[in-house]
Amino acid sequence: MNLKNRFGLKNESFRMLHTDPALSESMSEKIISWLPEFAREYVVVCIGTDRSTGDALGPLIGTYFSEMKPRHMHVYGTLHQPVHATNLGNYMKAITKTHRNPYIIAIDACLGKNNSVGHLITGTGPLKPGAALNKPLPPVGDIYITGVVNISGFMEYSVLQNTRLSVVVDMAKKTAELLDQIDQRLIYNYTSPAIVAQTQKQTIL
Repeated sequence: MNLKNRFGLKNESFRMLHTDPALSESMSEKIISWLPEFAREYVVVCIGTDRSTGDALGPLIGTYFSEMKPRHMHVYGTLHQPVHATNLGNYMKAITKTHRNPYIIAIDACLGKNNSVGHLITGTGPLKPGAALNKPLPPVGDIYITGVVNISGFMEYSVLQNTRLSVVVDMAKKTAELLDQIDQRLIYNYTSPAIVAQTQKQTIL
């Protein structure tokens, strides 16, 4: 779990409400435009734990997306095998050893302002998992997707425990659909994913 206003990033970001009908198309376009020019192994790291309703966003996303059988992305962090504060370091070491020059999309829940709840935020650069609970964890990811599940400011741990499961589940499903949209448009070769996506779009038109 991270706090939206503690990313400390100077890079580009993009946000949309998870109920916006244009979410998958618009946000996938943005994310694809950030992907590297040459092929790397794409790894999705969904951070969180099923022991807290608010912090279960990541594992739920990992579970839903894994069930979609992605072809070009490797998924870490599910309800049955969560990636959380105590094992994150070990997972990152294993990912570095297992995957060739991995390009990591880090996913986590976060707390934010009242009018930000329900938004999905994506951006370039790493996120800082555990910041909301003052846990000293290393930054993770080349880009990130984070979901604002509740309000920050006071007793964050209690807020996470009392987050509505329905909101978290809905956000998780939308994020999994977003990742699936990206996965379907990737061709795993040495062509820029952004160029491939644009070519496919032009072919359809």
